[in-house]
Amino acid sequence: MSDPLSVRSLRSLVSETRNPRTMDIDLLPVPEMIGRINAEDKLVATAVEAELPAIAKAVEVIADAFRAGGRLIYIGAGTSGRLGVLDASECPPTFSVPSSMVIGIIAGGDKALRDAVEGAEDSEAQGAADLKAASLTRRDIVVGIAVSGRTPYVVGALDYASEVGARTIALTCNPNSVMSRHAEISIAPVVGPEVVTGSTRLKSGTAQKMVLNMLTTAAMIRIGKTYQNLMVDLSISNSKLKTRAVGILSEITGVEPEEAADLLAEADNDVKLAICMKLTGLKRDVAAEILRENGGVLRKAIDKTRGTIRAGLTD
Repeated sequence: MSDPLSVRSLRSLVSETRNPRTMDIDLLPVPEMIGRINAEDKLVATAVEAELPAIAKAVEVIADAFRAGGRLIYIGAGTSGRLGVLDASECPPTFSVPSSMVIGIIAGGDKALRDAVEGAEDSEAQGAADLKAASLTRRDIVVGIAVSGRTPYVVGALDYASEVGARTIALTCNPNSVMSRHAEISIAPVVGPEVVTGSTRLKSGTAQKMVLNMLTTAAMIRIGKTYQNLMVDLSISNSKLKTRAVGILSEITGVEPEEAADLLAEADNDVKLAICMKLTGLKRDVAAEILRENGGVLRKAIDKTRGTIRAGLTD
């Protein structure tokens, strides 16, 4: 039998309250029904906007960890855990990073990605054990994800991360949550009650996905994975990606696609290196060294080279 106090505690959460705007949703014709859903979804971006200062702080922490060789580790249960795994799995093909750089851990293991694993989220010890199994170090960042902000599995993970010395971030959809007191940075977009009470895969899940997109995308930009708003760390593993790489090279340098393809071949399919060679006029080995000296950040390498050239002309 459920503890009445626990029931009252759960129902007090914003994410668990009833939405007065959708009380009659089961009576509506489909066009009006999905209109109500869409109207609620429009509230999500505003809720995320309110958390931009905390998100920005988290991005800087994550980028610093990446520069130091650390990892970003998402950990959560249910929908929250799945969203973390999804964002982690999209980083290698999007940013050409190793799969070990961003990791998603879900309560109940990989089986829980498709099938609910009952009770998996109820153990603080298991959250700690799963991070331990991932060989967590003080260089890593742990982002605990849970709409309620009180999932024991995630709380246990955050506490273990703090013990190890890793930086911690809580992503919830309820203000002043338990998790916010177990993490250094708290991100809590409050989207309000769901269209269907308690179905937090809706607005809450959308808000979490938006935040996760920001965390990885902004951190990757900070460590030089883009030039302007174009991907330049591109692994060319098929003909579509080669065509995309040639297009990016042509767009940035202003050369025709045929010359861009030749540049790419000269750079051994390294898009960033090919761009650096063309925009600086440097030979392959020299351009590669300049990139290494600037941490692989293309804009820094180009600006430094151009600055050196300008300085030489005025000497």
